[in-house]
Amino acid sequence: MQQIINFILEVEKLKGVTRKTRPLGLDRYENSAEHSWQLALLAISLERFAESSIDMNRVVRMLLVHDIGEIDTGDTIFFAETGWEERKAAELNAVKRIFGLLREDQAAEFLALWQEFEQAATTEALFAHAVDRAMPVMLNLATQGQSWRENGISYERVVHRISRRSRPDALRCGNIWKCGCKRPTIKFFSEDERRNVHFLFKKCSRAREQIRHLSSTRRGVGNQKFTTNPTSTTSLSR
Repeated sequence: MQQIINFILEVEKLKGVTRKTRPLGLDRYENSAEHSWQLALLAISLERFAESSIDMNRVVRMLLVHDIGEIDTGDTIFFAETGWEERKAAELNAVKRIFGLLREDQAAEFLALWQEFEQAATTEALFAHAVDRAMPVMLNLATQGQSWRENGISYERVVHRISRRSRPDALRCGNIWKCGCKRPTIKFFSEDERRNVHFLFKKCSRAREQIRHLSSTRRGVGNQKFTTNPTSTTSLSR
């Protein structure tokens, strides 16, 4: 029992790891613990959109442990383009230390779940990755692209990074994007941009092909930065 207490008190520190997105209606940034909780709830809610039968219990368990390593490494913005290999090595060392507080069999189980998520090879891991990619987008669509604007992330980087990492083939997420892109809170996109975003994610299972088409038809726009003016017809945001 003492090992479990030690472990739980250690993972308490995840509440102190801040991310780049602010919770709705709050001035502070969200932390990695509440992010993991929200992902687990979102995954359960989206189970019927899975392309095939999945073990939702396993998905939720993966999501609850996938950011544990950030206790030691801190959070890195999803759009970082360098240093990922070093970061993942550091995270692996971190989760081994933290899971090692538990009994050996429990530590091995949690580590296997963490590694399964990282490898993104199983149906459950792909689903978990898709949910992990969707949540920040949903929050940004509801907050005028807050974290995108604050970190100077361009429209093209958003579309490219989400498609490359979210494995949209694992999740029929068209309905998520369809609802999100109709919200009035995305006025920071021009009419053409809103139409392109809606089209891209409406057909989420074909996202890779659509991104190539989108990139070829948006010359000169992809390099623009997101601005802090939500009413501008040319401003971009996430």
